[in-house]
Amino acid sequence: MADPKTIPVAELLAQVTKIFERCGLRPESAAAVAGVIVAGERDHCKSHGIYRIEGCLRVLAAGKVVPDAVPVIHDAGKAVIEVDAGGGFSNPAFCAARAALAARAKEVGLAALVIRDCLHFSALWHDVEALAEDGLASLSMCPSYSFVAPAGGTKPLLGTNPIAFGWPRPGPHPYVFDFATSVAARGEIELHRRAGTPIPEGWAIDRDGNPTTDPEAALGGAMLTFGAHKGSAISTMVELLAGAMLGEFMSKEALDFMGGTDLLPRHGALILALDPASFAARSGRDPIAEGERLLTAIGAQGARLPSQRRFAARAVSLRDGIPLSAAELAQLARFETLGLAALTA
Repeated sequence: MADPKTIPVAELLAQVTKIFERCGLRPESAAAVAGVIVAGERDHCKSHGIYRIEGCLRVLAAGKVVPDAVPVIHDAGKAVIEVDAGGGFSNPAFCAARAALAARAKEVGLAALVIRDCLHFSALWHDVEALAEDGLASLSMCPSYSFVAPAGGTKPLLGTNPIAFGWPRPGPHPYVFDFATSVAARGEIELHRRAGTPIPEGWAIDRDGNPTTDPEAALGGAMLTFGAHKGSAISTMVELLAGAMLGEFMSKEALDFMGGTDLLPRHGALILALDPASFAARSGRDPIAEGERLLTAIGAQGARLPSQRRFAARAVSLRDGIPLSAAELAQLARFETLGLAALTA
């Protein structure tokens, strides 16, 4: 087997951006979508890296996403800002509204961004990291497809329903966690299926409700929430806050609307931004310094903070490049040359 080839991060970003432009995305949208995909690959999060390109192209080929959608911001000057993605990907909508969200949070202390009518495929840490750069704490969440059984249930009803949190720090990286409320991300099971390897016990049940380690059976059955009833409750919260409360699809509705799980889900998303300085203004204390006391104490016990592995991988990628296999490079070349036609070539 040939050794992986190392590609500079900037070079991979340019190639992936070109692929999406080749497939009809306007330059701003292509850059936003490519940015989160390459960031996943850069941070060694393969389940959210270039593996996601094909799924994006398939939804484009099916006409289920608007490639040239221009996000429209609706801002009434209150704490809630809306951005209509217009049936496009969620990432360009966030990029379009990020500055307005950050400014409003610093103005009033707490602001929310509602992303409407978007297709979502990426991790959420990209959003909260960006807001941490603006000095804000934040939460990001969205529903997905109903792949997950509620605790005690046997049929898919909830989404994988990720939730992410970011907290600004003095150093180069914020405190960030981002996880699905299912035991694992759906993409992780798909990667096991492609590799022909079993999934760990406790990830899923088959269509009859029996525990399984077969990724095919898992994809045909239901995933499980982390922490049993605790994860199920948090997942339900995401459905309510980022679905029902917004008047957007919940995970079951998103699945019914798209008619299957072969294409990316269409729904909304919610991002909350909080200004620590505003909340602590009358306390006489520095909230960032106080936060450092806790985070430093965690590290002093030898515990690893969330995302430290990603940040370490990022440093290596930025210095040495991103290793890609021959098959991955060949697929990228096909996408770049053929565009959507590569899906049937």
